[in-house]
Amino acid sequence: MDGGSDRNIMYAKTLNMMGVDQMRLHPTRAPFHGIMPRKQAMPLGHINLPVTFRDQFNYKTEILTFEVVGFFGTFHAILGRPCNTKFMTVPNYTYLKLKMSGPHGVITVGTSL
Repeated sequence: MDGGSDRNIMYAKTLNMMGVDQMRLHPTRAPFHGIMPRKQAMPLGHINLPVTFRDQFNYKTEILTFEVVGFFGTFHAILGRPCNTKFMTVPNYTYLKLKMSGPHGVITVGTSL
């Protein structure tokens, strides 16, 4: 999660590992800044994908729009403010936890470190 990012970003490698054909990307003409120092990044396109936070009994799914980029990153994807807004999350950066309402109570997502 990156509460400072104004978009959700997914790397093309992650999309390929998920088995999603890049032909499903919608064209994008708007570059963005802040990913690479002093350079603009041009996405390959954008795609709408379902994202689910869950455990076996309590889950929440929303459709998120990801800007797909062709360069390599440390993560599989970056979930920005659009994700926080859609899922109505409460991030706690001190404890690396993310909380949101689920149909059967609070869903807590933690780090895998």
